[in-house]
Amino acid sequence: MKQLNISIKHNLVIGLLITLWLFVFAFIIKPFDDGTINFRAWFLISFGFSVMAFLCYGFLTIIQKSFYKRLGKWNVGLEITAIFLFHVLYLIGDFTFYKSPILNGGYNFSEFFFIIFIKVALILTPVIILARRYLIKLIPLKDDVLIIKGENRLDILKIQKADLVCVSNAQNYVEIFYIENDKLHSKLIRSSLKKVQDDFGFLIQIHRSHLINPVHFKSWRNTNTIILTQIELPVSKNYRDVLLALQFCI
Repeated sequence: MKQLNISIKHNLVIGLLITLWLFVFAFIIKPFDDGTINFRAWFLISFGFSVMAFLCYGFLTIIQKSFYKRLGKWNVGLEITAIFLFHVLYLIGDFTFYKSPILNGGYNFSEFFFIIFIKVALILTPVIILARRYLIKLIPLKDDVLIIKGENRLDILKIQKADLVCVSNAQNYVEIFYIENDKLHSKLIRSSLKKVQDDFGFLIQIHRSHLINPVHFKSWRNTNTIILTQIELPVSKNYRDVLLALQFCI
């Protein structure tokens, strides 16, 4: 897995569908009913556990978006970590709800984990895996073409994502460096570095004045300079560790 759909809207829709599926399944199948739980209690359990799944998945969506924007890549290890983190959050949330005055559950943490939570996790994990694989298909194909717009009507640049090398701050403008016909070109657009970074999350900041497309990283010139495709840029000490970690993901 090399991609991650970081769209908050898409992820929340999937989170809502997971919530509805979990409620219907838990309420009808009653996977851990011992015959002593009445209708009202079972409805509260099903509803509470389902809502907690939505809240935890929403929180995971925010966390993974932040990591993806910093790394610019996604892999199987990160995907497994994300699903594991969801289960940790979900376990804490469910147990808190279970012990709240609403349910006032009698199991301690270890009993809750082995008797209740493991069954819920086994039910939920395959659905989450399938849902997250489907999310990748929702990433628009047009993401391969970048449209960079500035504040002025004529400030616009349309290029392939793979052709964008880096973006540098130029006072009230940003300078876009890109490859065209195997040569490096640049264009000034009235915008800010922060706005460009917010619009194109795959870009990595290496200096307060420079963003790079990680696929164009070639090598280090020295501890303070990197070589990209047909250009060299300085690297700030604050961003050096991020770039060093990124090398192993490229």
